[in-house]
Amino acid sequence: MTGVYERALGAAADDLHPKVRERYSVDPTDDTIGVGRGRMDITRGTHVLPALYPMTALNLLFPEAGHDVPFTVRTAGFEEGGHEALATIREFEFREKRRRFDSLTVWDADRERLFDFLGTGGRLVSELHPRVEAGVLVVESGAQWLRVGDQYLRFPEPLAASVEVRDRYDETGERYHVDATIENPLAGHILSYRGTFTQGSESASTVPDDLRPTRGIERLPSG
Repeated sequence: MTGVYERALGAAADDLHPKVRERYSVDPTDDTIGVGRGRMDITRGTHVLPALYPMTALNLLFPEAGHDVPFTVRTAGFEEGGHEALATIREFEFREKRRRFDSLTVWDADRERLFDFLGTGGRLVSELHPRVEAGVLVVESGAQWLRVGDQYLRFPEPLAASVEVRDRYDETGERYHVDATIENPLAGHILSYRGTFTQGSESASTVPDDLRPTRGIERLPSG
């Protein structure tokens, strides 16, 4: 199998820890859904709270924070709009609320670029730049856009978020470790989550609708 991250990494994918590579190798021909379960520590900047509340309606960011928060992540590969895609549906179970953070990672075969359509409906779009460091998958954000229909409005650099995600596998504990941080040059710290989880899979002849967070993306950002 060759997933969207392997396509973006090219030969560097060989340097990933085998378990990390396995986790991200899901493609449209796979007949399983990845299911991870674990615990996360979550922080967010207090000054950005007014902006985080409305994002919950889009299954994007959220205002809650906490320690040892139950976490579930589901992944599925399929084609969307003629492009190979990987859906990632994250769920955080706070004491009174369950929050989702959806993303659809899409491979632009024509330009050999990787995009993340964030939240249900993919209103926010970010270019992704993955690399490998000592077996760890490191993903950083690049240019970002607001998606309105099939049009893309590019964010000025000061308004764009800076995202870094590190995904590694611990042989001793037999668990995945993830460390994700979202910041902004003007607003500072927005949100971060870090913790561990185990990964399994479930058989699926088709990808269910709740694992298809964004549709209608035949056209991708060109700038």
